[in-house]
Amino acid sequence: MGKRKVKVGIIGTGNIGTDILMKIQRSEILECGIFAGRNPDSSGIRIAKEMGIKTSIDSIHAIEDDPDCCDIVFDATSASVHRINAPILKQLGKFAIDLTPACVGKKCVPVLNMQECMQEDNVNLITCGGQATIPIVYAISRVHPETRYFEIVATIASKSAGAGTRNNIDEFTQATRDALTEFSGIDNTKAIIVLNPAEPPITMHNTIYALIDDPNMEQIRRNVKEMEERIRQYVPGYKIVMEPVYENGRVTTSLQVIGLGDYLPKYSGNLDIITCAAIEIAENYARQRIWGDTDV
Repeated sequence: MGKRKVKVGIIGTGNIGTDILMKIQRSEILECGIFAGRNPDSSGIRIAKEMGIKTSIDSIHAIEDDPDCCDIVFDATSASVHRINAPILKQLGKFAIDLTPACVGKKCVPVLNMQECMQEDNVNLITCGGQATIPIVYAISRVHPETRYFEIVATIASKSAGAGTRNNIDEFTQATRDALTEFSGIDNTKAIIVLNPAEPPITMHNTIYALIDDPNMEQIRRNVKEMEERIRQYVPGYKIVMEPVYENGRVTTSLQVIGLGDYLPKYSGNLDIITCAAIEIAENYARQRIWGDTDV
């Protein structure tokens, strides 16, 4: 490319942080300058060390001690920890991509509001269920802004839910619900997460329900299909598995996300969709705000 890769920092060495680390290795735009957490025995730290990447168990303090180590920071810790980290990263002048449901920064769904987010210093990826379903809810609401109710059910394999997810269930449902309302313009929304312990583990599956009087199903299906194709540009495993149908006064559609298998098994689509979204945001920010490309 002829341009210096943009350095990123990752805080949080668990499942999400490690998956981001693996994805960055394929990027022609990003490179990891620091991989920091608190657990010296984490498998993520071990993997990063084997790859020759600088690691630390001082978490965000590693970036405070060496601000030049990165321009962009992925925070893959927890909602409570990011609320502490956010003002520190702002003071350091870092672009923060928050993968927790802390809701400190601007809510970002790349397929919907990427350009707006490029002007922010902190963006929030809401939740995995939010990244998967909000674009579809948005697509339906563009056809029927008078929709009376939206409900999403995100079902993930129990094995793909790490400590961060389990400790943030309440934040997950509230953050997803708030974002559903914000992006769709529909006040009456609900979000549910189900951790399924089935063996073998299930693939991430999401169902969207909408109460609409006399829906234009042809236009809804067209909008949903178009949105699916746009999301697949950065989440290859995203797929509508049941196109929108209308029965008993309710529009229903469902989708699945198969992961790329970078760090965790492919059934962990809930992990993959949020890390894919994070990489998409970081690469766009690097091109536009750091490289100065205007034709993105």
